[in-house]
Amino acid sequence: MSNFRNHMAGILRDHRGVQTDISPQIAAPAPSPAPVTRRQQIAAGVRDSFSAGLGIFPLGIALGLLVLQAGLPAWFAPALSMAAFAGSMELLLVGMVAATTPLAAVALTVLVVNFRHVFYAFSFPLHLVRGRLAKTYSVYAMIDEAYAVSASLPESQRSAPRLLAMQIASQSYWVGGGLVGIAVGSALPAPVKGLEFALCALFTVLTLDAFRSRDDIPSAVLAGVSVTLALVLTPKIALFTALLLFVALLVARHALMARRAAARHGSTGRHAAPQSASHAAQQSASHAAQQSASHAAQQSASHAAQQSASHAAQQSASHAAQQSATHAAPRAASRANAETVDA
Repeated sequence: MSNFRNHMAGILRDHRGVQTDISPQIAAPAPSPAPVTRRQQIAAGVRDSFSAGLGIFPLGIALGLLVLQAGLPAWFAPALSMAAFAGSMELLLVGMVAATTPLAAVALTVLVVNFRHVFYAFSFPLHLVRGRLAKTYSVYAMIDEAYAVSASLPESQRSAPRLLAMQIASQSYWVGGGLVGIAVGSALPAPVKGLEFALCALFTVLTLDAFRSRDDIPSAVLAGVSVTLALVLTPKIALFTALLLFVALLVARHALMARRAAARHGSTGRHAAPQSASHAAQQSASHAAQQSASHAAQQSASHAAQQSASHAAQQSASHAAQQSATHAAPRAASRANAETVDA
């Protein structure tokens, strides 16, 4: 008995030792990553802007060349890039300013072309930016490229310094490209023919790229119809009219598709209702048949059990009567013999 107690005490000591060795490893928290410094965040934002800068800088050069060829002063390119950081919209404004387009038409065109930025605000990480000045600049510099770059970053890697550094770098590429375009245009002996087609070529490429990625033939047809009607009805403000017509046609198309989808859903529901009723009837009939069969089986089993019990009782009573008669006959004979002897 003492040997058994000693053996159990040794096992318990070993078990405590194992727990002591393992528990610190389980309880110890994983080492947290080192915090990212502000300088590293700014450097990451500048690196994020490199991919967008490959497209922003050449367009800036085209803006500078287009400003000189439109007969506008050289300072117009950097002033426009600082006052309205809108990318392709600035290329459009150069032609409108050179043609002395009415201010109302310019304002409405800018509103329609850049109206997409309203939807960017729903998911742009502006809540990370602190300070009124920084937040105002982030809204001002929210171009397509900045939105695309910020949307591609994981939420854990977004920060205000990284976002602002990327936006400032993007605007630097645009303004720098415009200055380079001014310098190149001033050094050229003659204007470059066909440069005014740069904006049209840009939007043509964007349209083709969108069409190839989505393969949306109805939208392309609606765009063609809008441009044709605008050129016929309002040739002086064809772009603005075409944009309004295109938006109206897209809204009408969306409403028509929604109505067709609702009608198709209702038709599917009407076809599904008889099928559902038929299925329910089949299930009800099957359930009733199963209950009837079960009830009949129970009654049959009960009747058989009753008959078996009655038959067994009859057999038992008959057997008992036979045994009683068998035992009673010798007794009666013996009693009769005794009475005879006494007599």
